[in-house]
Amino acid sequence: MTTRQVEHEITAEAPAATVYRLIAEVENWPRIFPPTLYVDHLERGAGEERIRIWATANGEAKSWTSRRTLDPDHLRITFRQEVSAPPVAAMGGTWIIEPLSDTRSRIRLLHDYRAVDDDPDGLRWIDEAVDRNSRSELAALKENVELAHGAGDIAFSFEDTVHIAGSAKDVYDFVNDAHLWQERLPHVARVRFEEPTPGLQVLEMDTRAKDGSTHTTKSYRVAFPHHRIAYKQVTLPALMTLHTGIWTFTEQEGGVAATSQHTVVLNTGNIAKVLGPEATVADARAYVQGALSTNSRATLNHAKDYAENRR
Repeated sequence: MTTRQVEHEITAEAPAATVYRLIAEVENWPRIFPPTLYVDHLERGAGEERIRIWATANGEAKSWTSRRTLDPDHLRITFRQEVSAPPVAAMGGTWIIEPLSDTRSRIRLLHDYRAVDDDPDGLRWIDEAVDRNSRSELAALKENVELAHGAGDIAFSFEDTVHIAGSAKDVYDFVNDAHLWQERLPHVARVRFEEPTPGLQVLEMDTRAKDGSTHTTKSYRVAFPHHRIAYKQVTLPALMTLHTGIWTFTEQEGGVAATSQHTVVLNTGNIAKVLGPEATVADARAYVQGALSTNSRATLNHAKDYAENRR
């Protein structure tokens, strides 16, 4: 069996402990790493954890489970895929964070892997995916860790909740059945929906804004019946460089609380072009939150009608 070993590295203007924390806390990953769509904890113990990761590799969405060992004293995190997705037969590696000074650190990302049946085409596919993802992850990690101190204004999260006198399953079904949104939601002009594997969805749609303009977005969605659907937009409107979200459906007395949560990073370079030369970051925040909230609330209110009519 041929095991390939590769290493990538980058230097960041940030303290080593800060970099380590961003990598250790996997809930940060969809915001930091472009290929990562969602991460879910399966088990957590002292210095050990099992996580499930959904990510794109060479343009395809994949999912796998990894075990991680966290060593904050030595700023190292080792990982090993439990069940890999073909063409990968086995995959593991280590993050090593090395302090270069109080404010600067070297980030090393080591991988070792094998292809199913030692297939040379499979190995070539993995080589390309590991190289592309490692470069993009390290560049994004550097950018995000360096931004972290000054990103207060341009990165923000918010949520909207609607209380529904119906079942969580019916509300979940409405949001999950996005292939029907063109008929069900007035603000959706067109939908292209695929579910290549159960629970992993690709949703592309044209959405109408209040001013009549339409925006095309593409998202990957990870669905957990009947309580949660997480997503990450990979084709974004001009005012955002990042948009992730989670729909949650929580049973409560008399019905269900349906919540749409958004996390956004603004694209400051496009504010003047979209909103005019006088527009500020605060204007862009208000505009983006208003647009996303309007669409989320519209979707939740239609889900409310649907679920309450089915009681």
